[in-house]
Amino acid sequence: MGLEGTRLPTVRHWSITTRLTFLYGIYAFALLALASNIVYWSMLSNIQTVEWKFLTNKVFIFRTILAEHAADSGTLKQEVEWEKIPPHSGQYYAYYSRISDLSKKVILQTPGFDEALTNVVFPQPVRGDVDESSIERWKSVEGKSYLLISAWSKESKNRATDKTIDVALDVTQEDILVDQYERQMAVVLIIGLMLAVSLGYVVARRGMRPLTEIAQAAEHITASQLHERIDPERWPKELALLAGAFDRMLDRLEESFTRLSRFSADLAHEIRTPINNLMGEAEVTLSKPRTTEEYRQTLESSLEEFQRLSHMIKSLLFIARAEESTKVVKRTWLSVHKELESVRDFHSAVAEEKGISLRCECEARLWADQTLFRLAVSNLLANALQYTPSGGRIVVVVTQTAKGGVVINMSDSGCGIEPEDMKRVFDRFYRTRNARSDYPMGAGLGLAIVKSIMKMHGGKASVFSVPGHGTTFTLHFPPCSEGP
Repeated sequence: MGLEGTRLPTVRHWSITTRLTFLYGIYAFALLALASNIVYWSMLSNIQTVEWKFLTNKVFIFRTILAEHAADSGTLKQEVEWEKIPPHSGQYYAYYSRISDLSKKVILQTPGFDEALTNVVFPQPVRGDVDESSIERWKSVEGKSYLLISAWSKESKNRATDKTIDVALDVTQEDILVDQYERQMAVVLIIGLMLAVSLGYVVARRGMRPLTEIAQAAEHITASQLHERIDPERWPKELALLAGAFDRMLDRLEESFTRLSRFSADLAHEIRTPINNLMGEAEVTLSKPRTTEEYRQTLESSLEEFQRLSHMIKSLLFIARAEESTKVVKRTWLSVHKELESVRDFHSAVAEEKGISLRCECEARLWADQTLFRLAVSNLLANALQYTPSGGRIVVVVTQTAKGGVVINMSDSGCGIEPEDMKRVFDRFYRTRNARSDYPMGAGLGLAIVKSIMKMHGGKASVFSVPGHGTTFTLHFPPCSEGP
């Protein structure tokens, strides 16, 4: 079986714990490697500096002796032989020196020089000052490492008396020390990487534990337990934002569920009445033979109930669509006076029949959807006409705010609204006790539609009422950001 269908997880699909462990391991390894290399190069630099100073210092000593004690061979011999560290003495390193004339004849050399430095080739002698660039590295057939330097003695008037100074420093032990350190450093890095990954995994798991606990707490929240909360104060600062956002989401869900439950109950209650009426009329009509006129009356009554149901469904569909965030409002500049006059003409027959005076005081321009604006004002006016007694009055006052917004106040001299009812008059299907008894055919959706229309325009609807003295509904339209 091939591996074509097998997909290995990419970095994007790693868990947060794995990512944190991986990053922690890389950073810890990088820091450990950096520290180890700093110590390594510091140690290597110190060793090289000591070795270079040793060799240059020896050249300086030999030059001084040859210049100031040329006739005293004992002093030179003592410096060449007495400073010799014998092999296998347990000391850290040994060095060898040799003094030759112009013909390369050896004048004096350290005992064992030829045995230790067989076939050695020293660099060209340096006549001036010696430095690190004058030093070369050489390795013997036995595998020992040496640093070599060669220099002329100090200049004199008689070049024929010049001597060649050759010094070789055995640095085998230093090389062994450096090799051991490199191996130990590699082991330390490997162990450090393993420890960093292990500790990183433990730290990441402990750090992610609150997130796991939040997930477990969220798992226990169901539709019947939306009142429970995550409580941001319990968690670290980084997760408090997540917990707070989750709690706010639960608030919205609980509010939506409550509204949906209330809506479902109200819908069932509102639909039950016309359905029961239809069923009752049909049962009574079918209980015995009827005349054509009786059947006609039954059908006419049923048609009224059907129209009521149809209007209710259309209103509910409008409200549902209005609450969609993608709903587009086709705005245009409107003359508020012209639009209100059009709405007043539509309701003028009802107003005249009841003897209610309609007065509009307005002169403003509004950036809004014409159809929706007329619908909102028409619903308010129909509501005012319904609850204003004969001989009453309705006054519409429109104000243009300083920032360009529009405020519409519609006041009537009707029965008013009780304080406990004003908080819910814009809810779907909500009707006051008086409204249900005096106007049983209403559905309680007109003001809900007004609220939805104002929400679509970015405004709001409010109400103020004094029972027995009338009600004022106010529509607040925000200013337009575009020019007229």
